[in-house]
Formats: sequence, C-alpha cells, structure tokens
Amino acid sequence: MGYGQSADNIDIYRAGILKQWHVKWIESKTGYVCGYFELSYNRWKNGGDDVNAVALSPVFQYVFNVGNATWYPYIEAGIGAAYLDNYIIDNRDLSSNFLFEDRVGAGIRIKNMDISFRYMHYSNAALKEPNDGIDILIGTLTWFF
Repeated sequence: MGYGQSADNIDIYRAGILKQWHVKWIESKTGYVCGYFELSYNRWKNGGDDVNAVALSPVFQYVFNVGNATWYPYIEAGIGAAYLDNYIIDNRDLSSNFLFEDRVGAGIRIKNMDISFRYMHYSNAALKEPNDGIDILIGTLTWFF
C-alpha cells in the first residue's frame, strides 16, 4: 500500500502485490542484487479528475549486509509498463493510455514489514506528443506473507 503526491498536488494511491525472485546476484561483503515483479493498481486524484492505472514492473534491489538477519536496508530501481483509463488529469496531457513506469527508491525491511520511499515517473518516452509526464514522491508499506 502506498500514498504519494506529484509536484502539482495530484494525490496518488497505490495497492500492489509482488513476487520476489529468491535469487542473489553479485554477492559481496557489502550486499547483493535481488529483485521482484510488482503488479499494482494506482488511483490518481486531483479535484474532480480521477485516473485509474494498472502497472507491471520488474524491480532490482541492492540489499546491504548489516550483519543482522531481522532487518536490512536497500536501494531499488525499475522500469515497467502502465495502462491508464484516462491520460488527462489536471490539464496535464500524457497523450497515451500506455505509459512507462520508472522508479528509484530506498527502504528498510524489518522481519515481514517493508517501509520504502520512492521517486516514480510516468511518461510515454516521447512516443507521442505532448508528453507531459508526471513525477511522484511516494511512501509505501508492504507486508510479506
């Protein structure tokens, strides 16, 4: 679950599920690379404008070894795809129902709980003009079963 806002005060609500890859690459004393797939539902609201979106993103994480198995910090990045039911919100024209979902972030996992903060960017990569992308700062809380 997550909540965030764009620079021009568009509220972002996010719910998702993820599937970890359960692999470790490039292991060293400082940490390792792993990742997950995330499927999410996103709702953007501004005044009377609402946009619903579904996104699928592969995400890579670099997990830092801290010598404690119950918690660890990480950084992450990913690029995925999103489909929006409406590509205009608050006079912003995204030009396409299909967008790319880019993210970079940092977080900490404590046992089964994960707290993260991300910068996310949605745009169509200039495949169609105008390309009024949207930049979002979002905090998320995840529970692993």
